[in-house]
Order: sequence, then structure tokens, then C-alpha cells
Amino acid sequence: MFLTYWVGEGAVIASNTSSLSIDRMAAVLDHPERFAGMHFFNPVHRMPLVEVVRGAKSGGDAVQTLAALAVRLGKVPVVTGDAPGFLVNRILGPCLNEAGHLLAEGWDARAVDRAWKRFGMPMGPYRLIDEVGIDVMSHAGRTMAEAVGERMAPAASLAALAGSGRLGRKGGRGFYLYEKGREKGFDRSVYSDMNLSSARTKPKPDHIRDRLVLVMINEAARVLAEGVVASAADVDLGMVMGTGFPPFRGGLLKYADDRGVAEVAGAMEALGRTCGDRYEPTALVSELARTGGSFHTAFPAGREAT
Repeated sequence: MFLTYWVGEGAVIASNTSSLSIDRMAAVLDHPERFAGMHFFNPVHRMPLVEVVRGAKSGGDAVQTLAALAVRLGKVPVVTGDAPGFLVNRILGPCLNEAGHLLAEGWDARAVDRAWKRFGMPMGPYRLIDEVGIDVMSHAGRTMAEAVGERMAPAASLAALAGSGRLGRKGGRGFYLYEKGREKGFDRSVYSDMNLSSARTKPKPDHIRDRLVLVMINEAARVLAEGVVASAADVDLGMVMGTGFPPFRGGLLKYADDRGVAEVAGAMEALGRTCGDRYEPTALVSELARTGGSFHTAFPAGREAT
């Protein structure tokens, strides 16, 4: 590849991609061992996490160099494997998509945002979609669905929103209205742009908590089972530093362990009876529930990725 012609023989080459395959890009390099991912999160000046993505042929020196660079830049690195969405977007994606399903069921978007903030998140799912960008979110959602299958098929409400011309904060209109980048209030006309009634019902906060957090726990279990990261602590670090998951809860999987995996699995099964297969507990969740185990015991810190 022409890129290697212009850099020194010992140079490490990195991509900031959030969705492209590191392994596919490495396939055109003469020295794939010098290549890995280095995914920063937006806004870069505020988000501390950097995902250092180890491809199948990434050398240990390249991964260590990028992790050390992240630390020198004042960031917090987490090493992940090359998989759709890497770590954070893979887990966050089902949460944002579930927020779309909540809209189709008639729940009030502002009440959902308030409930998610009450749980401890820095902003609600719809405000976050505005922040990410509706167009970016839509592309990422389609890409994820193509990679992992039907369980991440974009919610109809969000698919309609993506075709409405709204862009979120950067365009001045999303779920909320913005002026010079500052939020100016919720825009109720967004419901008609999603082909939904503006008549809304306020949900119970505990229902919103479970609808949004349980799909993330289930996806995090898949991430661990697939070896995308080595430990439950890696998941928790990524979710706290990359999404603002409430630090006082210790992280996503610490929350699951503290709540009890058996209780988590039971709540998933209950939601599955009304919301569909996307809440079916993964094999790992079911096994930990059956044996009384925990994520942090089964996947301890310091464990090598498989």
C-alpha cells in the first residue's frame, strides 16, 4: 500500500474509524503487524476514552505504542478486538435502538430522557441521539444490523426520523431544538416526522431503566463471550469513560453483579414475553444466573483475551 512508502519502517499506522474493520484495512498493508485502531470519542476534548483496536495481525508493539500514546495524551485506553462496533458502540447501540421502540409504544420522549438521567446517565437517549447526529446514528445502526443480525434492526421510528431531514444539534433540529448549538426545548413536531401520534404516556422510571440497561447487559455478555475484551472490568471502564455510565454504580456489569445476575436474567425473560426475542438472555447470562456466578468473577481483571 502507498501509505507505507511515506512512513518510516518502524512507524505504527492507526485508524480512528468507529465502524470499519481493522482486519479488512490491514489486509492491504505490507506490514499489518504495524497497524491497529485508535478510536477517539466525540467530543474529543471532553471524552477520556480511547479504544485501541487489536486486529488479528496487529503486533503487540503496535498495540502497546498506541495505548501509551493515549495515556500521554491524557486519555484512558481500553484494548478491544476487531468486532462490529468494537466495545462501546456495540453495547450502546441496542440501548439507543430500544429508545426507538419505546417511542413506537407511545411513551413520552421527555419523560424517558428524564428517567435515564435519574438513573445517573449524563443525558437521555434522545438527547444523546441529537448529540451524536441523527444521520451518524442511522448509518451506525444500519451497519451494526448488517453485521450482527435482526436483533439490532433499526426501530421503525428511528428509521423514519433519519429520513426526515433532522440532523440533531448540529442542524438545529432533532428531538430538541437548538440555537447556536444550545438546546432550546423539546420539539413535539418530531413525533409526526416519525409517523407517530403526539399523544404520549409517561412511563414508570424503573420500566425505562430496565428497558435500556438490560439490552446493554445482554450485549456486554456477548462481547465477553466473543472475546472482544478480556474482562468485565474492561467493559465497565469503557462504559463509564465512553458513555458516562454512572460511576457510582461501578460500571454496567458491576451494576448487573450487584443487582444479581439471576434477577437480571429473570427481568430479561419477563420483558421478552412482551417485547420480543431481543431480551432473551444470552447463554452466558443464563449460565451465570443458573450457577449463582457473576461477570466479575467469571471474567476477572487481568484475564487474557481469548
